Amino acid sequence: MTTTDLTRERADLLQSLRRHRGFLLQTVDGLTDEQAATRTTVSELCLGGLVKHVAAMEERWMRFAVGGAEEMQREPVDWVGQFRMAPDETLAGLVERFHTVSSRTDDLIGTLDLDAAHPLPEAPWFEPGAAWTVRRVLLHLIAETSQHAGHADILREAIDGAKTMG
Repeated sequence: MTTTDLTRERADLLQSLRRHRGFLLQTVDGLTDEQAATRTTVSELCLGGLVKHVAAMEERWMRFAVGGAEEMQREPVDWVGQFRMAPDETLAGLVERFHTVSSRTDDLIGTLDLDAAHPLPEAPWFEPGAAWTVRRVLLHLIAETSQHAGHADILREAIDGAKTMG
């Protein structure tokens, strides 16, 4: 789907999400699997893990946008493992999955009712009884992807001095 097929609002949301995805992918471009799995801080974060996490996060939130909290929570989340590269994972494989998830989201942005809302799942970080529209979910994806692209830039600079933005 091209942005010319979308309403202005949908095109703006999609363009912003794609831009921040691009920053994240630019940050990991040219890395070896070993570099992508390197932890450069005391946290669990590594560049491959960030790509993995952003894809998983986007997929979960789009399941929410389509089917609500029950659909979002149909699969358990490995809250620690999603930030690490497993020994059998490659950066190329994680980037491929990222593209698959991104493509599905892009298609959904063109078809979902942006005003449709679902109650949020129960969690300490959500207001009890709150609901989010599909539009709010997309804004959240943009914010999360942007934040993690910034994290990735810091991690990449610690590995080889490369900077994505500046």
